Amino acid sequence: MGDIRPFMLLLCLESSCDETSAAVVRDGREVLSNVIASQVDVHARYGGVVPELASRRHLEAISVVIDEALETARCGLDQIEGVAVTRGPGLVGALLVALSVGKAIAFARGIPAVGVHHIEGHALAIQLERPVSYPYLALVVSGGHTHLYRVDGVGLYRTLGRTLDDAAGEAFDKVAKLLGLGYPGGALIDRLAAQGDPEAVRFPRPLLNRDNFDFSFSGIKTSVLNHVRGLATPLAEKQLADISAGFQAAAVEVLVKKTLRAAHAAGLEEVVVAGGVACNSGLRREFAAAAQREGVRVHFPSPVLCTDNAAMLAVAAETYLRRGECAPLDLNALAVWPLDAAGSRPSTSHGS
Repeated sequence: MGDIRPFMLLLCLESSCDETSAAVVRDGREVLSNVIASQVDVHARYGGVVPELASRRHLEAISVVIDEALETARCGLDQIEGVAVTRGPGLVGALLVALSVGKAIAFARGIPAVGVHHIEGHALAIQLERPVSYPYLALVVSGGHTHLYRVDGVGLYRTLGRTLDDAAGEAFDKVAKLLGLGYPGGALIDRLAAQGDPEAVRFPRPLLNRDNFDFSFSGIKTSVLNHVRGLATPLAEKQLADISAGFQAAAVEVLVKKTLRAAHAAGLEEVVVAGGVACNSGLRREFAAAAQREGVRVHFPSPVLCTDNAAMLAVAAETYLRRGECAPLDLNALAVWPLDAAGSRPSTSHGS
């Protein structure tokens, strides 16, 4: 493999679900470009991501986003010194697109490649904007994940809590579908909630008073369903706003209180909230207020780094590649891949 210079220029590729993304990042921290092609228009009519359609769109978009990322970064492929790709977890057919392209580029150019855990990318994305000292607690909350991790450094993670059923973002999307709001539902509910009364309809807070740090959101979703079934349809705008506000208040209270409780139990004063649901304005507002009361510092990446994107892979990838850990050519995608102290490291070989 080629030499790794003091400042490493990485090409990062992400295609784990329904965003195709390519980024160029210098030294694992300086984002020179971060191009994201969304598939929302493709999947909206189905109310969720259709895996086969997602894979096809990734195939169509991957070369386009790579070209744009290189052009925006004002560099050529011959200047790239390493490749980072999302290995998992995610939709296997989707993951294979960026993984195959990334390995092909690395092989053709004789440069190292590494497979990075998708959630690891989210948990470390804040480091692209400002340094947060280790150890810290990371809440990764998205359409597919709601997990609490103790982060002691790159590759050093311990799961403290997780959802036992629906992820928070999945619950937002399903409630939006119940209300006839469309897809994706998180942003729509957030906007409606701002116009509603969160006390008009009170929904349950599952597991809130349990001693562990696990989450459950299916009960809130079912409670919304039962409430809507008892109402005359179509729902009035005020009803939609109040239900949205009540649902969001329940979900946010559980996320905030259990996260801060976990931080105190682990003796951690730094909390990072990442993933697509971290864009929610109600969640950001409540975390800021609670953190101030409890003396905990809470950090949110910018919205573009909360959604699925390729740049977030660079923090971990740069560290692994500097250690000489690079992926073999037979590296495969993983639909399920636990992120913890034993399972977070990429499948690697030590190359020159």
